[in-house]
Amino acid sequence: MPGHLINVSNINTAKKLENSLFDEKKNKEVIKKVATKCYFPANNLMLEQIDLYKSQKKKFKIAYSLSGVFLDTIERHEPDLLESFKQLAKTGCVEFLNETYYHSLSSFWGEGIKREEFEDQVRMNREAVKSLFGYDAKVFRNTELLFNNMIAKTVEKMGYIGMLSEGIEWILDGWRSPEHVYGVKDSNLGILLRHYKLSDDMSYRFSARWFSGWPVTAEKYAHWLSKCPGETINLFMDYETFGEHQWEDTGIFDFLKQLPYEVLKTEHMDFATPTEVIKRYPKRGNIDVSVYDTISWADLERDPSAWLGNDMQRFVFRELERVGDFVRATKDASLMSIWRNLQTSDHLYYMCTKNWGDGDVHKYFSPYGTPQEAFEGMVKSISQLEFVAKKTLENQKNHRLLSKFTDLSSFKI
Repeated sequence: MPGHLINVSNINTAKKLENSLFDEKKNKEVIKKVATKCYFPANNLMLEQIDLYKSQKKKFKIAYSLSGVFLDTIERHEPDLLESFKQLAKTGCVEFLNETYYHSLSSFWGEGIKREEFEDQVRMNREAVKSLFGYDAKVFRNTELLFNNMIAKTVEKMGYIGMLSEGIEWILDGWRSPEHVYGVKDSNLGILLRHYKLSDDMSYRFSARWFSGWPVTAEKYAHWLSKCPGETINLFMDYETFGEHQWEDTGIFDFLKQLPYEVLKTEHMDFATPTEVIKRYPKRGNIDVSVYDTISWADLERDPSAWLGNDMQRFVFRELERVGDFVRATKDASLMSIWRNLQTSDHLYYMCTKNWGDGDVHKYFSPYGTPQEAFEGMVKSISQLEFVAKKTLENQKNHRLLSKFTDLSSFKI
Protein backbone atom coordinates (compact mmCIF):
# COMPACT_ATOMS: atom_id res chain seq x y z
CA MET A 1 0.00 0.00 0.00
CA PRO A 2 1.55 3.37 -1.01
CA GLY A 3 2.42 5.70 1.84
CA HIS A 4 1.90 9.43 2.17
CA LEU A 5 5.35 10.79 3.08
CA ILE A 6 6.17 14.20 1.59
CA ASN A 7 9.77 14.99 2.56
CA VAL A 8 11.52 13.00 -0.17
CA SER A 9 14.95 14.47 0.60
CA ASN A 10 15.10 12.30 3.72
CA ILE A 11 14.28 9.17 1.71
CA ASN A 12 17.46 8.62 -0.27
CA THR A 13 17.91 4.85 -0.29
CA ALA A 14 15.85 1.99 -1.67
CA LYS A 15 15.36 0.45 1.79
CA LYS A 16 14.06 3.68 3.31
CA LEU A 17 11.80 4.13 0.31
CA GLU A 18 10.38 0.63 0.58
CA ASN A 19 9.64 1.10 4.28
CA SER A 20 7.91 4.41 3.61
CA LEU A 21 5.70 3.17 0.76
CA PHE A 22 4.45 -0.24 1.80
CA ASP A 23 2.56 -1.07 4.98
CA GLU A 24 3.89 -4.56 5.71
CA LYS A 25 1.95 -4.75 8.98
CA LYS A 26 -1.32 -4.12 7.14
CA ASN A 27 -0.40 -6.58 4.39
CA LYS A 28 0.24 -9.25 7.02
CA GLU A 29 -3.06 -8.48 8.73
CA VAL A 30 -5.03 -8.75 5.48
CA ILE A 31 -3.42 -11.96 4.24
CA LYS A 32 -3.98 -13.67 7.59
CA LYS A 33 -7.64 -12.64 7.63
CA VAL A 34 -8.33 -13.82 4.09
CA ALA A 35 -6.28 -17.00 4.58
CA THR A 36 -8.41 -17.91 7.59
CA LYS A 37 -11.74 -17.10 5.93
CA CYS A 38 -10.97 -18.34 2.42
CA TYR A 39 -7.66 -19.87 1.40
CA PHE A 40 -7.20 -22.53 4.07
CA PRO A 41 -10.79 -23.86 4.11
CA ALA A 42 -11.05 -23.69 0.30
CA ASN A 43 -7.72 -25.48 -0.24
CA ASN A 44 -8.64 -28.16 2.28
CA LEU A 45 -11.99 -28.68 0.59
CA MET A 46 -10.37 -28.90 -2.85
CA LEU A 47 -7.87 -31.48 -1.60
CA GLU A 48 -10.68 -33.47 -0.01
CA GLN A 49 -12.74 -33.52 -3.22
CA ILE A 50 -9.75 -34.41 -5.39
CA ASP A 51 -8.89 -37.32 -3.11
CA LEU A 52 -12.52 -38.46 -3.04
CA TYR A 53 -12.80 -38.80 -6.83
CA LYS A 54 -9.18 -39.61 -7.70
CA SER A 55 -9.75 -43.37 -7.93
CA GLN A 56 -12.84 -42.99 -10.10
CA LYS A 57 -13.09 -42.75 -13.86
CA LYS A 58 -14.14 -39.11 -13.69
CA LYS A 59 -11.86 -36.89 -11.59
CA PHE A 60 -12.35 -33.51 -9.99
CA LYS A 61 -9.88 -31.01 -11.50
CA ILE A 62 -9.16 -27.32 -10.98
CA ALA A 63 -6.71 -24.63 -12.11
CA TYR A 64 -5.09 -21.75 -10.24
CA SER A 65 -3.47 -18.52 -11.40
CA LEU A 66 -1.19 -17.24 -8.62
CA SER A 67 0.84 -14.05 -8.97
CA GLY A 68 4.39 -13.78 -7.71
CA VAL A 69 3.45 -11.10 -5.18
CA PHE A 70 0.81 -13.43 -3.73
CA LEU A 71 3.32 -16.27 -3.51
CA ASP A 72 5.90 -13.97 -1.89
CA THR A 73 3.32 -12.80 0.65
CA ILE A 74 2.15 -16.23 1.74
CA GLU A 75 5.70 -17.56 1.84
CA ARG A 76 6.55 -14.73 4.24
CA HIS A 77 3.40 -14.63 6.38
CA GLU A 78 1.52 -17.92 5.83
CA PRO A 79 4.05 -20.67 4.95
CA ASP A 80 1.52 -23.40 5.81
CA LEU A 81 -0.74 -22.03 3.10
CA LEU A 82 2.07 -22.32 0.56
CA GLU A 83 2.51 -25.94 1.65
CA SER A 84 -1.17 -26.62 1.02
CA PHE A 85 -0.81 -25.32 -2.55
CA LYS A 86 2.18 -27.64 -2.94
CA GLN A 87 -0.02 -30.53 -1.78
CA LEU A 88 -2.57 -29.58 -4.41
CA ALA A 89 0.18 -29.55 -7.04
CA LYS A 90 1.17 -33.11 -6.13
CA THR A 91 -2.34 -34.49 -6.78
CA GLY A 92 -1.94 -34.37 -10.57
CA CYS A 93 -5.44 -32.88 -10.79
CA VAL A 94 -4.40 -29.22 -10.56
CA GLU A 95 -3.08 -27.01 -13.32
CA PHE A 96 -1.16 -23.83 -12.57
CA LEU A 97 -1.62 -21.05 -15.11
CA ASN A 98 0.82 -18.22 -15.56
CA GLU A 99 0.36 -14.46 -15.29
CA THR A 100 2.44 -11.36 -14.60
CA TYR A 101 4.52 -11.61 -11.41
CA TYR A 102 3.20 -8.29 -10.10
CA HIS A 103 -0.40 -8.65 -11.31
CA SER A 104 0.22 -5.56 -13.42
CA LEU A 105 -1.09 -3.85 -16.55
CA SER A 106 2.35 -4.04 -18.20
CA SER A 107 0.81 -5.79 -21.22
CA PHE A 108 -0.23 -2.28 -22.35
CA TRP A 109 3.40 -1.11 -22.59
CA GLY A 110 5.31 -1.71 -25.81
CA GLU A 111 4.74 -1.79 -29.54
CA GLY A 112 3.54 -4.64 -31.73
CA ILE A 113 4.23 -7.95 -30.05
CA LYS A 114 7.33 -6.66 -28.22
CA ARG A 115 6.55 -5.86 -24.58
CA GLU A 116 9.78 -5.94 -22.57
CA GLU A 117 8.44 -5.28 -19.06
CA PHE A 118 5.45 -7.57 -19.56
CA GLU A 119 7.63 -10.37 -20.87
CA ASP A 120 10.06 -9.98 -17.96
CA GLN A 121 7.26 -10.26 -15.42
CA VAL A 122 5.70 -13.25 -17.18
CA ARG A 123 9.06 -15.07 -17.19
CA MET A 124 9.56 -14.27 -13.51
CA ASN A 125 6.19 -15.73 -12.60
CA ARG A 126 6.68 -18.83 -14.71
CA GLU A 127 10.00 -19.50 -13.00
CA ALA A 128 8.44 -18.98 -9.55
CA VAL A 129 5.61 -21.44 -10.27
CA LYS A 130 8.06 -23.98 -11.65
CA SER A 131 10.39 -23.60 -8.67
CA LEU A 132 7.66 -23.87 -6.02
CA PHE A 133 5.32 -26.41 -7.59
CA GLY A 134 7.40 -28.19 -10.22
CA TYR A 135 4.88 -27.10 -12.84
CA ASP A 136 5.80 -25.48 -16.16
CA ALA A 137 2.74 -23.42 -17.10
CA LYS A 138 1.45 -23.79 -20.66
CA VAL A 139 -1.67 -21.60 -20.47
CA PHE A 140 -1.66 -17.88 -19.72
CA ARG A 141 -4.11 -15.74 -17.79
CA ASN A 142 -3.44 -12.01 -18.10
CA THR A 143 -4.16 -9.63 -15.23
CA GLU A 144 -7.95 -9.18 -14.93
CA LEU A 145 -8.31 -11.19 -18.18
CA LEU A 146 -7.10 -8.17 -20.21
CA PHE A 147 -7.04 -9.33 -23.82
CA ASN A 148 -6.52 -8.11 -27.37
CA ASN A 149 -5.03 -9.65 -30.50
CA MET A 150 -1.55 -8.19 -29.99
CA ILE A 151 -1.28 -9.31 -26.35
CA ALA A 152 -2.33 -12.78 -27.48
CA LYS A 153 0.43 -12.87 -30.09
CA THR A 154 3.02 -11.77 -27.51
CA VAL A 155 1.83 -14.59 -25.26
CA GLU A 156 2.11 -17.11 -28.10
CA LYS A 157 5.63 -15.85 -28.89
CA MET A 158 6.58 -16.71 -25.31
CA GLY A 159 5.67 -20.36 -25.85
CA TYR A 160 2.15 -20.69 -24.45
CA ILE A 161 -0.46 -22.90 -26.11
CA GLY A 162 -3.50 -21.09 -24.73
CA MET A 163 -4.85 -17.99 -23.04
CA LEU A 164 -7.93 -17.08 -21.05
CA SER A 165 -10.28 -14.24 -21.95
CA GLU A 166 -13.79 -12.95 -21.27
CA GLY A 167 -16.80 -14.30 -23.17
CA ILE A 168 -18.43 -10.93 -23.78
CA GLU A 169 -21.19 -10.97 -26.41
CA TRP A 170 -19.78 -8.53 -28.94
CA ILE A 171 -16.81 -10.79 -29.79
CA LEU A 172 -19.23 -13.72 -30.26
CA ASP A 173 -21.35 -12.68 -33.22
CA GLY A 174 -23.91 -15.00 -34.79
CA TRP A 175 -24.15 -18.56 -33.50
CA ARG A 176 -21.03 -18.49 -31.35
CA SER A 177 -20.95 -18.85 -27.57
CA PRO A 178 -18.24 -18.98 -24.87
CA GLU A 179 -18.71 -22.76 -24.82
CA HIS A 180 -16.09 -23.52 -27.48
CA VAL A 181 -12.34 -23.11 -27.99
CA TYR A 182 -11.38 -20.24 -30.30
CA GLY A 183 -8.27 -18.87 -31.92
CA VAL A 184 -6.79 -15.56 -33.08
CA LYS A 185 -6.01 -14.80 -36.72
CA ASP A 186 -2.45 -15.70 -37.79
CA SER A 187 -1.88 -17.52 -34.48
CA ASN A 188 -2.01 -21.07 -33.13
CA LEU A 189 -2.97 -19.94 -29.63
CA GLY A 190 -6.11 -21.53 -28.18
CA ILE A 191 -8.48 -19.07 -26.47
CA LEU A 192 -10.77 -20.13 -23.61
CA LEU A 193 -13.59 -17.69 -22.91
CA ARG A 194 -15.08 -17.25 -19.46
CA HIS A 195 -18.78 -18.12 -19.25
CA TYR A 196 -19.41 -14.94 -17.28
CA LYS A 197 -23.11 -15.55 -16.57
CA LEU A 198 -22.57 -18.92 -14.88
CA SER A 199 -19.32 -17.74 -13.26
CA ASP A 200 -21.05 -14.69 -11.79
CA ASP A 201 -24.04 -16.77 -10.66
CA MET A 202 -21.59 -18.39 -8.26
CA SER A 203 -19.22 -15.53 -7.42
CA TYR A 204 -21.64 -12.57 -7.22
CA ARG A 205 -25.24 -13.80 -7.10
CA PHE A 206 -24.86 -16.90 -4.91
CA SER A 207 -26.30 -15.24 -1.79
CA ALA A 208 -28.39 -12.54 -3.53
CA ARG A 209 -32.01 -13.05 -2.54
CA TRP A 210 -33.13 -10.79 -5.40
CA PHE A 211 -31.60 -13.23 -7.91
CA SER A 212 -34.27 -15.21 -9.78
CA GLY A 213 -32.18 -18.37 -9.35
CA TRP A 214 -31.86 -18.03 -5.58
CA PRO A 215 -31.19 -20.19 -3.65
CA VAL A 216 -28.28 -21.46 -5.75
CA THR A 217 -27.93 -25.11 -4.80
CA ALA A 218 -25.30 -27.50 -6.19
CA GLU A 219 -28.05 -29.61 -7.77
CA LYS A 220 -29.65 -26.59 -9.44
CA TYR A 221 -26.29 -25.20 -10.63
CA ALA A 222 -25.23 -28.56 -12.10
CA HIS A 223 -28.56 -28.65 -13.94
CA TRP A 224 -27.81 -25.23 -15.44
CA LEU A 225 -24.41 -26.53 -16.55
CA SER A 226 -25.92 -29.68 -18.08
CA LYS A 227 -28.22 -27.63 -20.31
CA CYS A 228 -25.33 -25.78 -21.99
CA PRO A 229 -25.05 -27.12 -25.58
CA GLY A 230 -21.35 -26.37 -26.19
CA GLU A 231 -18.16 -28.36 -25.66
CA THR A 232 -16.72 -26.56 -22.62
CA ILE A 233 -17.99 -24.34 -19.81
CA ASN A 234 -15.16 -22.19 -18.49
CA LEU A 235 -15.84 -21.04 -14.93
CA PHE A 236 -13.27 -18.42 -13.84
CA MET A 237 -13.61 -16.47 -10.60
CA ASP A 238 -11.65 -14.88 -7.77
CA TYR A 239 -10.69 -17.52 -5.22
CA GLU A 240 -11.91 -15.11 -2.54
CA THR A 241 -15.42 -15.98 -3.72
CA PHE A 242 -15.24 -18.84 -1.24
CA GLY A 243 -15.42 -17.44 2.28
CA GLU A 244 -14.53 -13.79 1.66
CA HIS A 245 -16.98 -12.43 -0.94
CA GLN A 246 -19.48 -15.15 -0.09
CA TRP A 247 -19.15 -15.74 3.64
CA GLU A 248 -19.22 -19.21 5.13
CA ASP A 249 -22.71 -18.67 6.58
CA THR A 250 -24.11 -18.28 3.04
CA GLY A 251 -23.49 -22.00 2.55
CA ILE A 252 -20.83 -21.46 -0.13
CA PHE A 253 -18.52 -24.18 1.20
CA ASP A 254 -21.36 -26.71 1.42
CA PHE A 255 -22.25 -25.81 -2.16
CA LEU A 256 -18.65 -26.27 -3.29
CA LYS A 257 -18.41 -29.61 -1.51
CA GLN A 258 -21.55 -30.97 -3.19
CA LEU A 259 -20.95 -29.56 -6.69
CA PRO A 260 -18.41 -32.16 -7.95
CA TYR A 261 -20.85 -34.98 -7.09
CA GLU A 262 -23.74 -33.29 -8.90
CA VAL A 263 -21.59 -32.61 -11.98
CA LEU A 264 -19.90 -36.02 -12.19
CA LYS A 265 -23.11 -38.01 -11.81
CA THR A 266 -24.26 -36.46 -15.10
CA GLU A 267 -23.12 -38.71 -17.94
CA HIS A 268 -22.03 -36.07 -20.43
CA MET A 269 -20.09 -33.81 -18.01
CA ASP A 270 -16.65 -34.02 -16.44
CA PHE A 271 -13.92 -31.71 -15.15
CA ALA A 272 -10.85 -30.82 -17.23
CA THR A 273 -7.92 -28.45 -16.91
CA PRO A 274 -7.47 -25.57 -19.41
CA THR A 275 -4.63 -27.43 -21.17
CA GLU A 276 -6.78 -30.55 -21.51
CA VAL A 277 -9.66 -28.54 -22.98
CA ILE A 278 -7.41 -26.82 -25.52
CA LYS A 279 -5.94 -30.17 -26.60
CA ARG A 280 -9.30 -31.98 -26.58
CA TYR A 281 -11.38 -29.70 -28.83
CA PRO A 282 -10.78 -28.01 -32.19
CA LYS A 283 -10.94 -24.24 -32.58
CA ARG A 284 -14.36 -23.07 -33.70
CA GLY A 285 -13.20 -19.96 -35.54
CA ASN A 286 -11.32 -16.85 -34.44
CA ILE A 287 -12.14 -13.95 -32.15
CA ASP A 288 -10.99 -10.47 -33.15
CA VAL A 289 -10.19 -7.86 -30.47
CA SER A 290 -8.23 -4.80 -31.56
CA VAL A 291 -5.92 -2.86 -29.25
CA TYR A 292 -8.55 -0.11 -29.03
CA ASP A 293 -11.25 -2.58 -28.00
CA THR A 294 -9.30 -4.42 -25.27
CA ILE A 295 -11.58 -6.48 -23.04
CA SER A 296 -11.41 -7.58 -19.39
CA TRP A 297 -13.70 -9.33 -16.94
CA ALA A 298 -14.46 -6.25 -14.84
CA ASP A 299 -17.72 -4.44 -14.24
CA LEU A 300 -20.60 -4.04 -16.67
CA GLU A 301 -18.48 -2.81 -19.58
CA ARG A 302 -15.92 -5.67 -19.54
CA ASP A 303 -13.16 -3.26 -20.62
CA PRO A 304 -10.05 -1.66 -18.96
CA SER A 305 -12.02 1.31 -17.57
CA ALA A 306 -11.88 0.01 -13.98
CA TRP A 307 -8.11 0.75 -14.07
CA LEU A 308 -7.69 3.34 -16.83
CA GLY A 309 -11.11 4.97 -17.07
CA ASN A 310 -10.36 8.43 -15.68
CA ASP A 311 -7.66 11.09 -15.92
CA MET A 312 -6.15 10.26 -12.52
CA GLN A 313 -5.63 6.62 -13.47
CA ARG A 314 -4.23 7.40 -16.90
CA PHE A 315 -1.84 10.01 -15.46
CA VAL A 316 -0.49 7.59 -12.86
CA PHE A 317 -0.10 4.82 -15.44
CA ARG A 318 1.88 7.13 -17.77
CA GLU A 319 4.02 8.29 -14.85
CA LEU A 320 4.80 4.69 -13.87
CA GLU A 321 6.01 4.02 -17.39
CA ARG A 322 8.08 7.22 -17.53
CA VAL A 323 9.77 6.71 -14.15
CA GLY A 324 10.45 3.14 -15.14
CA ASP A 325 13.12 4.41 -17.56
CA PHE A 326 15.12 5.85 -14.65
CA VAL A 327 14.57 2.77 -12.47
CA ARG A 328 15.65 0.35 -15.18
CA ALA A 329 18.75 2.45 -15.84
CA THR A 330 19.90 2.02 -12.23
CA LYS A 331 19.91 -1.79 -12.55
CA ASP A 332 19.13 -1.73 -8.83
CA ALA A 333 17.08 -4.83 -7.88
CA SER A 334 15.48 -3.15 -4.86
CA LEU A 335 14.29 -0.15 -6.86
CA MET A 336 13.01 -2.46 -9.60
CA SER A 337 11.00 -4.37 -7.01
CA ILE A 338 9.49 -1.14 -5.62
CA TRP A 339 8.59 0.10 -9.11
CA ARG A 340 6.99 -3.19 -10.02
CA ASN A 341 5.03 -3.42 -6.78
CA LEU A 342 3.60 0.02 -7.57
CA GLN A 343 2.40 -1.42 -10.89
CA THR A 344 0.03 -3.87 -9.15
CA SER A 345 -3.39 -3.29 -10.67
CA ASP A 346 -5.10 -2.65 -7.32
CA HIS A 347 -3.32 0.71 -6.99
CA LEU A 348 -5.07 1.89 -10.17
CA TYR A 349 -8.32 0.20 -9.15
CA TYR A 350 -8.49 2.25 -5.95
CA MET A 351 -8.70 5.42 -8.10
CA CYS A 352 -11.80 4.24 -9.97
CA THR A 353 -14.69 6.73 -9.96
CA LYS A 354 -17.25 4.66 -11.84
CA ASN A 355 -20.83 4.68 -10.67
CA TRP A 356 -23.79 2.28 -10.84
CA GLY A 357 -23.50 -1.10 -9.18
CA ASP A 358 -19.76 -1.19 -9.85
CA GLY A 359 -19.02 1.58 -7.37
CA ASP A 360 -19.66 -0.51 -4.28
CA VAL A 361 -17.22 -3.14 -5.54
CA HIS A 362 -14.43 -0.59 -5.88
CA LYS A 363 -15.12 0.88 -2.43
CA TYR A 364 -15.15 -2.56 -0.81
CA PHE A 365 -11.55 -3.30 -1.76
CA SER A 366 -9.99 0.12 -1.21
CA PRO A 367 -8.02 1.06 1.95
CA TYR A 368 -8.51 4.74 1.01
CA GLY A 369 -11.41 7.00 1.89
CA THR A 370 -11.78 8.30 -1.67
CA PRO A 371 -10.30 7.71 -5.15
CA GLN A 372 -8.65 11.14 -4.85
CA GLU A 373 -6.77 10.02 -1.72
CA ALA A 374 -5.55 6.95 -3.61
CA PHE A 375 -4.38 9.23 -6.45
CA GLU A 376 -2.48 11.53 -4.10
CA GLY A 377 -0.80 8.56 -2.43
CA MET A 378 0.35 7.14 -5.75
CA VAL A 379 1.62 10.48 -7.10
CA LYS A 380 3.70 11.01 -3.94
CA SER A 381 4.98 7.43 -4.10
CA ILE A 382 6.05 7.75 -7.73
CA SER A 383 7.73 11.10 -7.00
CA GLN A 384 9.68 9.53 -4.16
CA LEU A 385 10.72 6.65 -6.39
CA GLU A 386 11.88 9.03 -9.12
CA PHE A 387 13.90 11.07 -6.61
CA VAL A 388 15.70 8.01 -5.25
CA ALA A 389 16.27 6.54 -8.73
CA LYS A 390 17.89 9.77 -9.95
CA LYS A 391 20.00 9.99 -6.78
CA THR A 392 21.12 6.41 -7.34
CA LEU A 393 22.07 7.13 -10.95
CA GLU A 394 24.00 10.22 -9.84
CA ASN A 395 25.90 8.22 -7.21
CA GLN A 396 26.64 5.47 -9.72
CA LYS A 397 27.98 8.03 -12.19
CA ASN A 398 30.20 9.65 -9.53
CA HIS A 399 31.44 6.22 -8.47
CA ARG A 400 32.41 5.39 -12.04
CA LEU A 401 34.21 8.72 -12.41
CA LEU A 402 36.03 8.18 -9.11
CA SER A 403 37.07 4.70 -10.21
CA LYS A 404 38.35 6.07 -13.49
CA PHE A 405 40.29 8.82 -11.68
CA THR A 406 41.84 6.24 -9.32
CA ASP A 407 42.91 4.12 -12.26
CA LEU A 408 44.50 7.10 -14.04
CA SER A 409 46.33 8.34 -10.91
CA SER A 410 48.04 4.97 -10.49
CA PHE A 411 49.26 4.94 -14.07
CA LYS A 412 53.04 5.60 -14.29
CA ILE A 413 54.96 7.01 -17.26
